[in-house]
Amino acid sequence: MKAKLKRWFVEGYKRNLSEQPMKLFILFAFGLSIYQIWSVIFGNLDPLNQMAIHLAFILVLTFLLYGFSKREAVRKHKPGLIDYCFGILAISAGIYFTFHAERIAVRIPIMNPLTGWDIFFGVVFIVLTIEATRRTIGFPIIVLVFIGFAYTLWGHHLESLFGHREMSAVEFVEKLTYSFNGLWGSPISVAASFVFMFMLFGAFLQKSGAGEFFFRISTAIAGKTRGGSAKVAILASAFFGSISGSPTANVVTTGNFTIPVSKKSGYTSAVAAAVEAAASTGGSILPPIMGSSAFLMAAVTQMSYGSIVIAALIPGILYYVSLFAMVHFEAMRLDLPRPAKEAIPKVSEVLKEGWFYFIPLFVLVVLLVLGYSASRTGFYGILSVILVSWFRKETRMGLQKICSALVDGARFSIPVTTACAAAGLIIAGIMSTGLGGKVTSIVLGLTEGMLFPTLLLVMLICIVLGMGMPVAAAYILTAMLAAPALIELGVSVLAAHLFIVYFSIFSAITPPVAVAAYAAAGIADANPNRVGLEAVKLGIVGFVVPFMFVLESALLMDGNIVEVLLAFLTAIIGVTALAGGAIGWLRTKTTVMERILLVVSGALSMYANLWTSIIGLAIIILVYGSQYRRKEKVAIRASELRP
Repeated sequence: MKAKLKRWFVEGYKRNLSEQPMKLFILFAFGLSIYQIWSVIFGNLDPLNQMAIHLAFILVLTFLLYGFSKREAVRKHKPGLIDYCFGILAISAGIYFTFHAERIAVRIPIMNPLTGWDIFFGVVFIVLTIEATRRTIGFPIIVLVFIGFAYTLWGHHLESLFGHREMSAVEFVEKLTYSFNGLWGSPISVAASFVFMFMLFGAFLQKSGAGEFFFRISTAIAGKTRGGSAKVAILASAFFGSISGSPTANVVTTGNFTIPVSKKSGYTSAVAAAVEAAASTGGSILPPIMGSSAFLMAAVTQMSYGSIVIAALIPGILYYVSLFAMVHFEAMRLDLPRPAKEAIPKVSEVLKEGWFYFIPLFVLVVLLVLGYSASRTGFYGILSVILVSWFRKETRMGLQKICSALVDGARFSIPVTTACAAAGLIIAGIMSTGLGGKVTSIVLGLTEGMLFPTLLLVMLICIVLGMGMPVAAAYILTAMLAAPALIELGVSVLAAHLFIVYFSIFSAITPPVAVAAYAAAGIADANPNRVGLEAVKLGIVGFVVPFMFVLESALLMDGNIVEVLLAFLTAIIGVTALAGGAIGWLRTKTTVMERILLVVSGALSMYANLWTSIIGLAIIILVYGSQYRRKEKVAIRASELRP
């Protein structure tokens, strides 16, 4: 029996995750996943208990897996003494908070001051969270954490609008670790519950063989067209990106296959990498799962998950339609050949082999619409993955694969949890000093209360704060600072937060710190800055659509059926025209004036207003007619020159 356990937990996982064959890490990761499943099905834990145990597990896993320096970012050797010390401290802090959770939850700060042990273990959690975030995410978010700490502790010396009352060091620790506006706020609450379950769901989906199926079905659908390899990359990355929630992780997962194939088919290295980066980043705005974005937004806004997903559907479709159009126009511009039909599998054959992989996604959507909690929905989704894997002998998930998926799910959740924990530390400073309200006043003062300039400024804030940070942390920070300004100007809560979600996500492809683009550039052996600029061009609709749905809510399905359909159809035409203008091709190569007209008409058509749509469509028809006639003349001349 002992030999079998070793084979299941260690040797089987070693084959699937060769970079980390450590028994201790595997046991802790397995234990975290089992604990999370137990808490969803049978547990009725106090929220503080749930979060403290989860964070303690994650901290231990971080110190076992990630090295102290960037050079040894993910270990291939045993942890050092300092890592074990950090791990022991994390376990101790988790145990302390677990046993004192009831007292902490009901204590009144002024009447029940913190004890010495309270302060000690609070500081332990703060220090270990910062170090774990540095190892997993990097310095950008740590810099923000320390700026927030400095402002909270010494901001009372400022005499301007940014000044606030003096706060002692003990009160500072109390705000960070003994309130529900700091470390134990909504970010870590979301990460410790349904985000983890959906990470686990994604791990099970990968282990079941769904990844290969989605790649093959993408190839079968788009592989036969011009530029088919890049279109395959778009479809495959959309499937994976929606589940993973990390643009960079998605690039590394699918890019190793799609980028080399795109280069071989005739795309330049920069364009091949940019397509992968733009497609992977868009997965986080694509319903029904939307990475972790929809769950975080639901937690922050207290809106239902279903209403968020429905509102995000049309913008998500528009983004991928524009990506397809740009890739197609680029293939036409480069005159790329069609792939050989013999090399492309038939859609019917691929569906016959793996149609059942759509069942878990269908289960998720149905249960969420029916009102099941996200955590329980994720668990039932995992059960459905295991069940459908047994439809074919080659894909069956036995005990070894299940154990491996449990470990993978815990591993995938490490950077998300550490980023959310660090975001909680920053939020504590924002909430306790009133910084959010001050930023709102400054933003509205700079823009004089005008909506469009305010949207531009909030966009810049999102991109700057999102540089080098995970989507979860970038969204939460910007939502606390900038969303109130938009809402005060009359923008709906849904539109304001979706606007922030979009630009927090697309900071991953926006230079100078375009982490997703840089990851793709490494695979393609291309210039990172060039890849970033190409990715922005390909993803330009992702930067335009948020302005459109703020100005006209029909794109968020807020209106009657006629308004929504009209907005959707004209927007589809608009993004296609915009793609043609960006690439410089429609039916044939565009002139400079045609290019300008396509961009302008595309923007007009996307704005869901009857008259702007009519004007935009009229311009598109004129440009298309001009190109049609020019191409006909070229064809006639070519035929006349033939002998």
